[in-house]
Amino acid sequence: MPVISAPHAFNEGSLFVDLESIFGCRLFLKCEGFNFAGSIKLKAANEMVEIAERDGTLTPDSILVESSSGNLGVALSVIAASKGYQFLCVTDSRCNLSTKLLMEALGSEVHVVTDLDANGGFLGTRLEYVRSLCASDDRYVWLSQYTNAGNWQAHYRTTGPEIAGQFPDLDVLFVGTGTAGTLMGCARYFRDWRRPVRIVAVDSVGSVAFGGTPGRRMIPGLGMSMRPPLLDESLVDEVIQVEEADTIRTCHRMARRGYLFGGSSGTVVSAATDWLSRNETHDLTAVAIAPDLGERYLDTIYQTNWLQDLYGDQLLDSAPANSASFDEKSATRSPEHRRRP
Repeated sequence: MPVISAPHAFNEGSLFVDLESIFGCRLFLKCEGFNFAGSIKLKAANEMVEIAERDGTLTPDSILVESSSGNLGVALSVIAASKGYQFLCVTDSRCNLSTKLLMEALGSEVHVVTDLDANGGFLGTRLEYVRSLCASDDRYVWLSQYTNAGNWQAHYRTTGPEIAGQFPDLDVLFVGTGTAGTLMGCARYFRDWRRPVRIVAVDSVGSVAFGGTPGRRMIPGLGMSMRPPLLDESLVDEVIQVEEADTIRTCHRMARRGYLFGGSSGTVVSAATDWLSRNETHDLTAVAIAPDLGERYLDTIYQTNWLQDLYGDQLLDSAPANSASFDEKSATRSPEHRRRP
């Protein structure tokens, strides 16, 4: 039994769920939500804070500030509370109410922006506000998850080895893409590993992370309204974009079997099961990373009125759809999917 003295010292890294009984394909889901921050973001948050402490950027008088759609904000709130730092999270109106309340309960300040940026998202507006804070007071320390190498290094050190240790014969890995920290850390780890692993990046329709057409995105987590500075597409074999309707149907399908996962996890599973339905062989070993659990989505993707207002009454009545199209790299690229040879 582990005994800890700081909340960021615990993270369950070896729990996988076999989803074959739910989706009919061999897929192992790595569950990253079993820590005191409730998501995979605790790894990156801890790495970035420790680097800033070592190099002297972060001092006892510092005020941490970060732009986050939710999960990294919670992770930094946990660490800030534990270490005695002040923390200000700059988020937007898509942030789940429960997430905002959780950060505030941990002693953090939360600022919500409401103005859209040029790409129809909120990220540009959030970053502009963070920059203005840093310019106004040198006590503010912005870790910048979008550019901080500690973001991907955390997953090179932890997530990649955790998967490899459990699945030494891994063939394909599905990773959601937001800042691209998890994606790049795992991709670099398996590039340096002793055998090839196919890396499939999962994005949301409406995200421009991989050059897609900007559009409405109501579920926080995956997707970006700008290209992630950490992203190196040469390390990615395929890209799949998932419609939010498919994310929601997948989440509800798992919930009906007792697994309450968050929106980011539903997006990754939707992409993975669609890919496997087209490519599966009996000896294929596939793993998908579930970044979060579902409790913080009870007032959104698991709330009937929210779903009906945004997606209509029939969303959950239809069978789970898989909207990603699969074009060869040499063909005209669809907005949903890209494959590399």
